[in-house]
Amino acid sequence: MTLIDSKMLACVIARVLDDKLAFNITILNISNVSSLGDYFVIASADSPTQVRSLMLSVKEMIKKYFDRLPDKTENDLKNRWNLLDYGDVIVHILHKDERETYAIEKFWNHAFSIPENVWMDASKEFSEYKSN
Repeated sequence: MTLIDSKMLACVIARVLDDKLAFNITILNISNVSSLGDYFVIASADSPTQVRSLMLSVKEMIKKYFDRLPDKTENDLKNRWNLLDYGDVIVHILHKDERETYAIEKFWNHAFSIPENVWMDASKEFSEYKSN
C-alpha cells in the first residue's frame, strides 16, 4: 500500500476526473475551516450516467494506485450527485444543474482553492495521457 498525503490524494482524484472528462473541477482545502476532512474535490458532469461513471473511475483508480477504498459512498437515486468519502478527502461529483443549485464553493468560500495548474502539475505522473 502506497502512503499518500491528503493534498496529493486530492490532486490525483482531480486528475482522474479530468482524464475522464469531468469539468469545472475544484479542490478546496477545508482543513482550517472544518473537521469534516482536509480537502473537497468537486466536479461536474453532463448526465447522470457520467456522474456514476466518474464515481466508479475514481474508486477504481484510487484502489489501483494507493490500495484505498472510500470509507463511505453516497448518491441520490437519480445519480445526479455522488459522494466518495476517503476520510481526509471528500469527493463530490454532481450533474451540472445540481452543481449550480447547491453551489458548494459559495458555501465554503472561506476555504482555500488549489489552482488547476498546481493540482495538474502535482498529479501529472498519474495521468492516463502522459506526454513524452
